[in-house]
Amino acid sequence: MTVQRDTIIIDILKNDPAQGCVPIFQNAGMHCLGCMAAHGETVEQACQVHGLDPDALIAQLNDYFAKQ
Repeated sequence: MTVQRDTIIIDILKNDPAQGCVPIFQNAGMHCLGCMAAHGETVEQACQVHGLDPDALIAQLNDYFAKQ
């Protein structure tokens, strides 16, 4: 999977059966991965809400998925 700014959070979770991406989100301060916002919110939108750099989070997620 390749994560981009417009990737929906729940789609990332669904494409990771091992759920190894969860700690990446949690370490970034995104703890409510099961909330309704995760079902329609993009990575970029979530980063804006949490005051994060979307490119940094995307890089971490893509690095994780590249190793799977």
